[in-house]
Amino acid sequence: MNIYKKENSLFVVLITYILTIILTICITSTIGFNNEWMMILFAHSVATIGIYISSLIFNNSSMYDPFWSVAPIPIVIYLAYFSNNLVLNDLYTSLIVFVVLFWAVRLTHNWTMVWGGLKEEDFRYVDLKQGNLLKKEIVNFFGIHYIPTLQVNVSLLPLYFVFNENVINYNWILIGAIISICAVILQIVADKQMRDFKKIILNKNKIMNLGLWKYSRHPNYLGEVMFWIGLYVMALSVNDVPSWLVLSPLSMLVLFIFISCPMMDERSLKKRPGYKDYMDKTSQLLILPNSR
Repeated sequence: MNIYKKENSLFVVLITYILTIILTICITSTIGFNNEWMMILFAHSVATIGIYISSLIFNNSSMYDPFWSVAPIPIVIYLAYFSNNLVLNDLYTSLIVFVVLFWAVRLTHNWTMVWGGLKEEDFRYVDLKQGNLLKKEIVNFFGIHYIPTLQVNVSLLPLYFVFNENVINYNWILIGAIISICAVILQIVADKQMRDFKKIILNKNKIMNLGLWKYSRHPNYLGEVMFWIGLYVMALSVNDVPSWLVLSPLSMLVLFIFISCPMMDERSLKKRPGYKDYMDKTSQLLILPNSR
């Protein structure tokens, strides 16, 4: 089997993820935890190590890409249906699970459409993994694999409180769900506009400044940030929500404003003539009228 053909590469990723999930469950179930979220963090970390090892085997850190959207699925399902302290009614439980699945399925599906297979590695990972072997693998494990895992883990914390604390105002769950669903729809529209633009051969290395992209350089990232804000808003429904929990969506916002967006902009500046002018007049994230 030629694992570098896209369909075969996707099959390899699928099998890798299934085996990783099974192994993670087996390892986690042998350890006793006093804190439920520490158990989730441990399992999340073990699974990350499994994917990291697979990325070494296949020499492609893009093996990790779908982990961002796949890992939250078992975490949220566990919190919703297997948690030790279930207090939320079935209707709102189903709504939260639907919101997360809607986001996860869309993002994972989008990745399968744009990824070229094991022959292709995200340019950001290639750029980051420069230097000697030790530096390369430190960056590979922590920068590409484990820190993003911690980011997602922290950003899922609001749902832990929703499922395990006393909910006093269900309206916040509805508002948060609406924000997150709108965020996913925004991503769907932005990604489709970009795919349609790239289908036209003459548009290669040209600037996408149509549709949502006319008013935001990264409307897909805006949708991602909005999704996590929506999850935080859901946590406002519980009694005595800790003030530090606002760090969950804020950390995601910081990630995209100071790391993800600048990396994409830097690449576009090198590849696309006129991108500097596009940057000067177009908002980074928010959908706003052009400055000139």
